Amino acid sequence: MFANMATPRSLTGRRIVPLQIWMPPLGVRSPPALLKTPGAGAPRSRRTSVLSATKSEQQASMSDAFDCVNCKESLYGRKYLQVESKPHCIPCYDRLFANTCQECKEVIGHNSRELFYDDRYYHEQCFRCVRCDRSLAEEPFTCQDEALLCNDCYCNEFSSKCVACDRTIMPGSRKLEYGSSAWHEECFVCCSCEQPIGCQAFIPDKDDYYCVPCYEGKFAPRCSRCKQVLVEGGVTYRDEAWHKECFVCTGCKTQLAGQPFTSQGESPYCVKCFSSLYAQTCEGCSKPITGFGDGKYVSFEDRQWHQQCFKCSQCSVSLVGMGFFPDRKRILCKDCNGN
Repeated sequence: MFANMATPRSLTGRRIVPLQIWMPPLGVRSPPALLKTPGAGAPRSRRTSVLSATKSEQQASMSDAFDCVNCKESLYGRKYLQVESKPHCIPCYDRLFANTCQECKEVIGHNSRELFYDDRYYHEQCFRCVRCDRSLAEEPFTCQDEALLCNDCYCNEFSSKCVACDRTIMPGSRKLEYGSSAWHEECFVCCSCEQPIGCQAFIPDKDDYYCVPCYEGKFAPRCSRCKQVLVEGGVTYRDEAWHKECFVCTGCKTQLAGQPFTSQGESPYCVKCFSSLYAQTCEGCSKPITGFGDGKYVSFEDRQWHQQCFKCSQCSVSLVGMGFFPDRKRILCKDCNGN
C-alpha cells in the first residue's frame, strides 16, 4: 500500500575526501647560500654573503689552508657551500648532499629550487600534473597512485558527478548518495516542494524523490472515517482504507480489525451488536442467525432455521434438500407425517 521510505546513505551527509588536497609547496628548499672564500678569519656561516677577498688579504692568508673537506682542493677564489660549518666545493656538495628529482631522475643542484612532498623531491619545473602538464608549484594537487594530479584533472577522472546539476562533486564537499546516484547536498531536493531533503527521510518514486509530507499529501491513502493520511498499517474494507483505530463497530465502537464482523447497509457491526439488532432467530435453537460459521440457513414463509437445525421435529432427520410437511409450528419428514 505504501511506498518504502528511504534514507540517504549517510544520515548526517557524508563528507567525501578521497585524497587530501594539498596546497603546495608543502616543502620548498631554496638554493643554499653560495659563499666565496674571503680572507682569513671571515665567518663561515651557510648564509654568509658572497665576498670577494682582496689581493692583500689573499696574500696575507696564503699560508692558511682553506680546502674542501671532501676532495681537499683549495677553495681560494672559488665559490663554496658550508654544511655543518664545513666548506664543500660545488661539485662535492651536489654529489654528496643534493637530492634526486622523482620525475626526471636528475640531481637537484645547489642552484635549483627544490620542492618535496611525502619524502619525494622534485625540481620546481618537474612538479607538474601528469595529465595536463600544469605546474603544481603554486596549485592545489592530489596524489593518486603516486601520480601528481591537479585538482581539475583529479575531479574529472575520479570524482562523482551530481545527477541533478551534472557538475563534479568536489573532494571535501558534502554529498548525498542513494543507489548508484550522487548529489550535492543542496541539489537533493523534493520534486514537489523543491526544498532540500538533506539527511531527512524521503520516498523514491521512479526517478523522483519526495519529502515525507509532500508524498503523503499527494499519494498516501486517507482514512475513510477521519480523512487523515494513513502513514502505516490500517485496514481495507470495500476498497476503502481505514486506520485500525477508526474501523470500529457502529454499535459498541469496539475495534473490528482482526475480529469477525458483518455489516448492515454501509455500516460495520461486531457479531454481538449485529445479532442483537438485526439477526433473525432460528426456529430450531432460538439463537441468532448471523451468517457466520458455515453461513447457510433455510427460510420458509416467515420462519428461518440454521441449516443444521432444519430437521424433523419428531425423528430429527435432516430435512435439507428433502420434502417436508409443516404441522403448525412443527416440521415433519414424510415418514413421521404418515404415522
